[in-house]
Amino acid sequence: MDYLVGEEDLPVSRACRYLGLARSCYYKRPVGLRVSDAPVVEVLNQIIAKNGRWGFWLCYDWMRNNGYEWNHKRVWRIYKAMGLNLPRRTRKRLPKVIKAPLIAPNEPNTIWALDFMHDTLHYGRAFRTLNVIDESNREVLGIEIDLSLPAGVNPCL
Repeated sequence: MDYLVGEEDLPVSRACRYLGLARSCYYKRPVGLRVSDAPVVEVLNQIIAKNGRWGFWLCYDWMRNNGYEWNHKRVWRIYKAMGLNLPRRTRKRLPKVIKAPLIAPNEPNTIWALDFMHDTLHYGRAFRTLNVIDESNREVLGIEIDLSLPAGVNPCL
């Protein structure tokens, strides 16, 4: 027996055909989101109980690796509805350092500076230089040039 729908008393089968719906859609009661989302909520609660600072993607990847095949958009909707989206961590601010002028040495051989530099030759071969400079008069004390300068070699001493 076909039931009649609406003011025009159309049969259910004809009304569904006009709308392009299956007849079972008319009789099927919609399932509430709370009922269908309950398994996702339960798994998210388990994950957050163990790992409180995990973000969404870590939780979602854990779920996928353990065999849950829920869509990331669905999990994200539930994740936000549960209030689990955490604010981003801010950078730790360093205390302000009082700027003081640099003290230049007055006598030679009190402070030396070492500096590595590198360049390439015209045919593409790279080379490095180690420069030793006296800070008081900016005099170059030595330059070591080589294709490779390993850390164990100290040519200036």
